[in-house]
Amino acid sequence: MNSIFSKTHFVIFSLLISLQLVSCSHRPSSHLDEYRIGMQEPTLIAYSPVSKRHHAKKLIVIDAGHGGDDAGAEATNYTEKHLNLATARLLRVYLKQLGYSTAMTRDADFFVSLDKRASFANSKNPVLFVSLHYNSAPNKKAEGIEVYYYHSEKDKKRTTQSKILANSVLEKVIQATSAKSRGIRAGNFAVIRETHMPAILVEGGFLTNEKEVKNIKDPVYLKKLAWGVAQGIAQYLSTHAG
Repeated sequence: MNSIFSKTHFVIFSLLISLQLVSCSHRPSSHLDEYRIGMQEPTLIAYSPVSKRHHAKKLIVIDAGHGGDDAGAEATNYTEKHLNLATARLLRVYLKQLGYSTAMTRDADFFVSLDKRASFANSKNPVLFVSLHYNSAPNKKAEGIEVYYYHSEKDKKRTTQSKILANSVLEKVIQATSAKSRGIRAGNFAVIRETHMPAILVEGGFLTNEKEVKNIKDPVYLKKLAWGVAQGIAQYLSTHAG
């Protein structure tokens, strides 16, 4: 069977997520756990009309990695570019539910160059930038979630902020998914190197690991992962952004 995530599989996968989100989008809530994704009730983050108005001033740019002819990593019937986009859409829903403004570098299956992703983010002047990816490795046993930040000697403040953001997001994602933590790492990826604001790149698991693929292809698991990223962002912004 073709290793590419077929159009039919992607449509079905997207519908599963969309139906779950639509079924919840009309319910008022004070916690994001109203989405009922099978997690423990989150107590760290809640919002009120006051906090929502405050958060709305904070713009977050979400980058769904790869797209178009750039498929990214692959597993049987699943392709990274589609999984990145599905996760990015979920994250957008959760951040908006928390009252933040969002912008996406892409919201469909098309190619966006790395420099255009960075320039788009810089033009929006957001409080932070998060790029979503899934991993691959020659070692089929490699597993876990890792978060990258860019280490700059010229801009030590941004480096420190990005590192704190990476720690916060990784902590909450591991809590939400119970996945293995591979830690935070300094990386020289263009989208986090060329952006001007605190920026991280999340690798949400290995598509070359059969056990992790079983989790990643489950919309409920993706919701947990996206919720963890949202929690980590909110925790960071509550203490490290004005």
